[in-house]
Amino acid sequence: MRRLGHFPLLAAVLLAVVPHPAHPLTELETSQIRRFQDYLRICTAHPAPDYAGAAAFLLPYAASLGLSSKTLHFSPCKSKPLLLLTWPGTDPSLPSILLNSHLDSVPAEPEHWIHPPYAAHHDPATGRVYARGAQDDKCLPIQYLEAIRGLQAAGFAPARTVHVSLVPDEEIGGEDGHEKFVQSEEFRALNVGFMLDEGQASLTDVYRVFYADRLVWKLIVKATGAPGHGSKLFDGAAVENLMDCIETVAGYRDAQFEKVKSGKYGPGEVVSVNPVYMNAGTPSPTGFVMNMQPSEAEVGFDLRLPPTEDIEQIERRIKEEWAPAHKNLTYQLMKKGPVRDVTGRPLLTPANESNPWWSVFEQAIISSGGKLAKPEILSSTTDARFVRQMGVPALGFSPMINTPILLHDHNEFLEDKVFLRGIEVYEHLIRALSSFKG
Repeated sequence: MRRLGHFPLLAAVLLAVVPHPAHPLTELETSQIRRFQDYLRICTAHPAPDYAGAAAFLLPYAASLGLSSKTLHFSPCKSKPLLLLTWPGTDPSLPSILLNSHLDSVPAEPEHWIHPPYAAHHDPATGRVYARGAQDDKCLPIQYLEAIRGLQAAGFAPARTVHVSLVPDEEIGGEDGHEKFVQSEEFRALNVGFMLDEGQASLTDVYRVFYADRLVWKLIVKATGAPGHGSKLFDGAAVENLMDCIETVAGYRDAQFEKVKSGKYGPGEVVSVNPVYMNAGTPSPTGFVMNMQPSEAEVGFDLRLPPTEDIEQIERRIKEEWAPAHKNLTYQLMKKGPVRDVTGRPLLTPANESNPWWSVFEQAIISSGGKLAKPEILSSTTDARFVRQMGVPALGFSPMINTPILLHDHNEFLEDKVFLRGIEVYEHLIRALSSFKG
């Protein structure tokens, strides 16, 4: 995930403790913040997410708004519920709108937090609500449901049916969640026309929106060579062969990183390739045999590609430049998740006038008083990639402005005023998207 290091000065300003503006919360706003806190206090962090506790909180909440619900299971153990909430539209012939959020979160290290990560502490001085999942992405279900509450109170009735999917296991790949959901008869029956999924916070007052995720590949390169004494100089040693691979990959990585540093490309618009482990050496009872050059060595890379990248060219580069057989190198390439949609197109949603949903989305943000940054490719991945695989347009969006990016980080928080403003933004979005007759 993208970290604060890309914007150190601005990030430091946003992280600084600043006085909370004098703005007493209304009774409704107080109750909305309280519901947000209640949800955050349910620990759905891996490796043992409390999905049952999350369902016990969310299903009655949805029922109180008159939404119908289904609980689906796509894992044999039946311990990973997928909650599907529905607000029926007045014209069921129209494709529906799907609002998505994941139930799970990554673990936290309490010793590094200024407040316990599952206490959902609300700091009255700054307005910050500290908790694991505050940004990623437990704010979303509460904002979706509170936006629906607001629209109902205003007498609004959607033309298109609005579904809210609350899914398990996004943080560990989504295999028993959205990946199987989109392949199911239950998903096909929804007739989804457009989906909103999670995005990321913005350090400025301009909202960020994502029209694609990068593809996730894993590359393992193995080298072989003749063993030899540690003092011997000879060609073709396994570690030497592996170092050739690493140096070649490092040169490519540097070139990609320079594109980002130039400011002409975002982190999601380039190929990232990072070494994540190395394994070499002959073990001994005290560590490794230091006077012996091993006959085998390997290295693993995390490889992320924009969906616009020439995949065949990258595959050729791996085979011919990074792991050529003539250097006694072999490789294993693992592609996680879909690469193209069902029609063979790249996994992206056009963010321009060629896509009528984009125009509706953009105008709704403007009507809410917000501004949109240039659409981006997310440098990591979300469940949206599975929906795009089915040919359904999907955008990643989380209404968090003037907020440091703290997903998966210590002291994750979201300010109350940012959270509450997000509810207003979703009211505009749900109204516009569910009323669209195109």
